[in-house]
Amino acid sequence: MPIIDLRSDTVTLPTDEMRAAMAAAEVGDDVYGEDPTVNRLQEEAAAAVGKEAALFMPTGSMGNLLAVKCHTQPGDEVVIERNAHIVQFEMGGMAWFSGVLPQVLEGERGILDPQEVARSIHHQVPYYRARTGLVCVENTHNHGGGSVYPQAVLAEIYAAAHQRETPVHMDGARLFNAAVAQGIAAAEIAQYADSVMFCFSKGLSAPVGSALCGTREFIEQARRTRRVVGGGMRQAGVIAAAARVALHTMVSRLAEDHAMARMLAEGLFGLPGVLIDPSTVETNIVVCRLTGGAEACADLVRGLKARGVGVSQLTPDSVRFVTHRHIDPDAVERALAAVRAVLAH
Repeated sequence: MPIIDLRSDTVTLPTDEMRAAMAAAEVGDDVYGEDPTVNRLQEEAAAAVGKEAALFMPTGSMGNLLAVKCHTQPGDEVVIERNAHIVQFEMGGMAWFSGVLPQVLEGERGILDPQEVARSIHHQVPYYRARTGLVCVENTHNHGGGSVYPQAVLAEIYAAAHQRETPVHMDGARLFNAAVAQGIAAAEIAQYADSVMFCFSKGLSAPVGSALCGTREFIEQARRTRRVVGGGMRQAGVIAAAARVALHTMVSRLAEDHAMARMLAEGLFGLPGVLIDPSTVETNIVVCRLTGGAEACADLVRGLKARGVGVSQLTPDSVRFVTHRHIDPDAVERALAAVRAVLAH
């Protein structure tokens, strides 16, 4: 493990309070709906995003997989940003499991243009044309460098979709980062989506778990579908207990991660061969490009690893740094020193 791990906020370790809650968790069989800790978590998760119900599951990718399946019919199109996590990092799940086709649009740092979304929704079409079954947005947008959807843009996309009788799903893996960055409640963001998935295991630091939220009818459908993909868990309250602590104690401190990301971006700015605009860093993800292209990025990742700093090569010509609760100002300074050393080598 790198000494300074900036590969992802998924590397966060559970807090002592989480470990204690896991040890003391009241449990039952969740497949029967009898795990009290899971049931409480699902109620709290739904309330946090202003939805009727929620379903706890192991991963965010599973949450997105179920959402697409429950909203669509085979042969439908899904309007989605080209670099969305669902498209790039979920192994073609929407095609494999739901039989749907992504209708990819180019966003600005991952943020879709509402007018383009409206034009791309095929609602009233001849029988021989694929209809649009779903619009997906990602907030924050991983590939876009942790970019946050402006509320007005989300509202316009939601209205355009609903005018065309098309639901909206939000991949909100880092939804609470978006909320903290804007100084609003997560429910204010989630009001512009019919379903929303968020993760407990990223900046919120729980060891595992995500929630899919929506109407009661939608969640009951998702519960059946979760069983199909092997997501029915038994005494899941052991992990749900940690997720409850995460939801109650870890949201407000995300602002610290954002501050560390800005500090990192400002330190990278101006380094030879590094292309970055610190003003675009809104949350806890920093993406920079190197003038040397793919080879320079690969060299930087290898060189940093040799110096005990973990980062990710997001694309051939870009590198991603992600801050989290284990990254403090000293860690940022040491990481920047390592970057300078590699670039000077």
